[in-house]
Amino acid sequence: MTGVGARQAGSMSYREAMREAMREALAADDRVFLMGEDVGRYGGAFGVSLGLVEEFGPERVRDTPLSESGFVGAGIGAAIAGLRPIVEVMTVNFSLLALDQILNNAATLLHMSGGQVAVPLVIRMTTGAGRQLAAQHSHSLEAFYAHIPGIRVLAPATVADARWMLAPALADPDPVIVFEHGSLYNGTDSTADEPGPVDLGSAVVRRPGADLSLITYGGSLGKALTAAEQLAAQDEVDAEVVDLRSLRPLDDATVIGSVRRTHRAVIVDEGWRTGGLSAEVAARITEQAFYDLDAPVERVCGAEVPVPYAAQLEQAALPQVPDIVAAALRAVG
Repeated sequence: MTGVGARQAGSMSYREAMREAMREALAADDRVFLMGEDVGRYGGAFGVSLGLVEEFGPERVRDTPLSESGFVGAGIGAAIAGLRPIVEVMTVNFSLLALDQILNNAATLLHMSGGQVAVPLVIRMTTGAGRQLAAQHSHSLEAFYAHIPGIRVLAPATVADARWMLAPALADPDPVIVFEHGSLYNGTDSTADEPGPVDLGSAVVRRPGADLSLITYGGSLGKALTAAEQLAAQDEVDAEVVDLRSLRPLDDATVIGSVRRTHRAVIVDEGWRTGGLSAEVAARITEQAFYDLDAPVERVCGAEVPVPYAAQLEQAALPQVPDIVAAALRAVG
């Protein structure tokens, strides 16, 4: 490993895991290139691509103008032409400027062409709040994209998933959107270098339990795991924690299997409650496991406001561990 983005051996951060995944992809396949605002000499808005331009050159790590629709559209064209672009969008808020390209072109061309025009494109973007970046840089709009047929939506919550999800995403013939929660970039894991197969369509039980299911994804996984430990220590409630990992398609089998074991469900989603992913997961549980439930499905979501800048207000607007614990205790009665 070379360049200013080199990391220390023995431990890998989420940021470094994404960088390693991109480095491996760039080295393995000449068709792969990275494109986005400041991804080259600056190393990306969050330092994820630091050092890659020095290693692979500006033809394969390409800085773009501040024009999300333009460079996402260019990525779609490159994918159609046979390349394997990785397009970085600074935050999910700005991706709305490219929503027309994603929805009306990337997601639809394979279907509108009768299977003749595939768009094997990966779009990475930061999502989520908690860093005082104010409303236009902090929202969780994953549900917007999970609503769209024709694309795959991933939310790696662990360093290992950040390290190993990119390769199968690049191999997917359909467009794949990868949501990286901004609070995860500095998290580390000493085992993430260990290769492991990643099934892009599967949720994972991160903590087994018997009394209720805490179902979440992305930046909320750590809070759910902390809440589960508190519940076990203080209230003798054994919570199972399910990491969705894939937001489209949702892994119904793992979610429903967990609820059928525990008979109670709490869904934790940093996004807005109305029309959000938590609503979709709750609907599927009631459709498929209604008679297995011993209590109504609980939801812990972000407040229905633009994410505030002020630290106290921002924290108050987000799901927190005490909120999850309280919902879990309501569920178990």
